[in-house]
Amino acid sequence: MARNYYDILQVDTGCTSEDIKKAFRKLAKETHPDVYQDDTAAVERMHVLLQAYETLIHPDRREEYDRTHAFSRKKYSFNYREFLRSEPENPSSCSKLVFYDLLNGFIEEALETYDRSTRNPEFELSRWLDREDYMDCAFLLAEALEERGDIYRAFGLLMRTVELERTKPYFKHFFVEVADRLRRIVSMKMPGEISRDAYLKALEQLIAVELNHRDTAFYLKKAAEIYCETGHEDRAAVYLQRAFKLDPKLSGTKKLLDKLVDKTVFVRN
Repeated sequence: MARNYYDILQVDTGCTSEDIKKAFRKLAKETHPDVYQDDTAAVERMHVLLQAYETLIHPDRREEYDRTHAFSRKKYSFNYREFLRSEPENPSSCSKLVFYDLLNGFIEEALETYDRSTRNPEFELSRWLDREDYMDCAFLLAEALEERGDIYRAFGLLMRTVELERTKPYFKHFFVEVADRLRRIVSMKMPGEISRDAYLKALEQLIAVELNHRDTAFYLKKAAEIYCETGHEDRAAVYLQRAFKLDPKLSGTKKLLDKLVDKTVFVRN
C-alpha cells in the first residue's frame, strides 16, 4: 500500500502548518540529493517529499487531499498562537510567537512582536528557542527585516547563523542561501544605507569568516576600494592581492588597479 503524504512527512493528520513546515525542513536536509550524491534514488525521494509538502501546506489542496483519501483532521480547541499572544511580557512566549508567526505568514505581526520585545532585557531569541529553531527563526527574521529595509539588523542575524553553522552544521547544503543573501545585502543593500565605517566593519566580519573563495575575494575587493578611497593605499593593495589569490579572475578591479599601480604588482595566476 502506497504511503500517504502525512506518513511521508512523518506528521499526524491533525498537524498544523507549522508542524508541516518544520517536518519538511528536517526531512529535506536529510533527503536532498546533494547529501547523497551517489544515491540515484535521492532525486525521487526529494520529489515525493516536495509533492507531499506542496499539497499539505496549501489549505485548499490539503482539504481536497483529505476528502479524496478519507482523512479527517482532529479539531483542537487549544489555540497555540493565542496562548502565546496572551503573554506579551513573557520573553519565552514572545520568542516562540515571533518564530510561529514567521513560519505561518504573519510577517508584520512577527516584526511587531520582535521590535516590542527587544526593549525587554530578558528577551533573546537564542535563549528561548532551541539551536535549530533559533537558526531557522534568525534566517526568516533576517529575510523580513531586509524586506523592511532594516539592513544592519538583518546582517547581524545572518552572521549569527554563520557562527552557529561553523560550530555545528545544521543548514548544510541549504547554507548557500545564507551566503547568497549576505552577498546580496552587502553588494546591493548596504551601500548608501549605512555609514562607510559600518560598511567596512561588515566587510571585515565577512572576510574573517571566509564563507567561500569567490565571496571572500569579492569582500576583499570591496574593502580595498574603501581603504583606497580613505587614503590607505598600502592596505588596499594588500587586500586586493589577497583577493586575486582567492579568485584570479576577479572582475571589476580595473579602476582600483589603476589607482594602486605604483603600490604593487598584482599577479592573477
